Amino acid sequence: MAKASTVKENRFTKRREPFNFMLCLGLGGSMLLFTILLGVYVMRKSVGVHWTDVPLPSLFWVSTCVIIASSFTLHGANLALQKDQFPKFRSFIGTTLGLGILFVVLQFLGWTQLIQAGISTVNNPSVGFIYLLSGIHILHILIGVAVLAWAVYQSIKNHSYVDAFVFSVNPPNQLKIKLITIYWHFVDVLWLYVFGFLLYHHGW
Repeated sequence: MAKASTVKENRFTKRREPFNFMLCLGLGGSMLLFTILLGVYVMRKSVGVHWTDVPLPSLFWVSTCVIIASSFTLHGANLALQKDQFPKFRSFIGTTLGLGILFVVLQFLGWTQLIQAGISTVNNPSVGFIYLLSGIHILHILIGVAVLAWAVYQSIKNHSYVDAFVFSVNPPNQLKIKLITIYWHFVDVLWLYVFGFLLYHHGW
């Protein structure tokens, strides 16, 4: 009997999930935006006019630990959902949302530390870049907080085992949780990228 022929799938012509593709484009655009801003930062600093490096707010360190922890809790939520452990999923996803909100609060309090220390953007563009970079990142986090809030609402709404099971095996819902996870891990890594850059230029 003749061996059945196999056609190798072309990864360039393979049909992609549109929402996943759109998310990847959005994340790529965000990465490009921050890369451009950091490049402008380096060029502006090289000019040196009215530029003074200032120490970063200590609360930025705390917020960094919070955002890292949120990635672990979101990972735990995904594992719990895969294992049909719905109470754990509800707990982990709720904790992730709480940590995301806490991160935003700590960032604003970090800005308050700069203001209370008498550090302003007047005649010192380096401070303006701190506000700009962390502020744009906060906008990304707020988007993540919004979609996490949807996931928490769904976990509460589908409280019974049957409803939770139906929710978890529904392909559109699985896709949504997957996209939320990708996005949240991205904004976590993005903050580490920005924070590391600022640390390098402003000192520990």
